Amino acid sequence: MDPKRAQEIASSTSMVNVMYNGQDVYIEHVDQGNGLATIHPIDNPNQKQSVSVQSLDEA
Repeated sequence: MDPKRAQEIASSTSMVNVMYNGQDVYIEHVDQGNGLATIHPIDNPNQKQSVSVQSLDEA
């Protein structure tokens, strides 16, 4: 996924299915300059991590 699309999803009021390593995740924040996204699994909001937006897939 490109950083611009990740930012669109993060800013959206509707839920968009995003996958990271086969797991449904929620995008909390996108750092477009560095190409990183702060995500967490849908079922575990306390398990935050920063990953490359390139590793995210829109389902």
